Amino acid sequence: MLKSLHMLATASLIVASPIVLAAEQALALSFEDSRLEWGPCPDFIPKECEIAVLHGDPAKENADIYFKVPPNFTIPQHWHTSAERMALVSGELHVTYQGQSTTMLRPGMYAYGPARLPHEAVCVGAAQCVLFIAFEGPVDAVQSERDAQ
Repeated sequence: MLKSLHMLATASLIVASPIVLAAEQALALSFEDSRLEWGPCPDFIPKECEIAVLHGDPAKENADIYFKVPPNFTIPQHWHTSAERMALVSGELHVTYQGQSTTMLRPGMYAYGPARLPHEAVCVGAAQCVLFIAFEGPVDAVQSERDAQ
């Protein structure tokens, strides 16, 4: 019995120990980092909107991005096939999910957006809005029918 407990404890340590299998490097980036490659947002969002991929492949699961818009900018109603986990990095962003009251995000605040739930946002004030978004599925944005017409 004692030998069985010892083997179980040893097996637990092996399972719980972190194992580095790949040569992947740790990463830390500011939204102002010169290494970021900013690109355009989907066509239905005005041109001043930009996205930078931070980690992962946006065509696959679990990609992280920065989403940046200038002050006094409206992000039209849209939805994502993936849930999104967000933290506002700069600015003040007012987000309205369909059927819910508007939520005011300030830097450091976390927000969760369910998959396929239409929403819109406005960057208010004098500062640009930068939002960190972690997507569970591939990164996409689909224009809502209301704003497509």
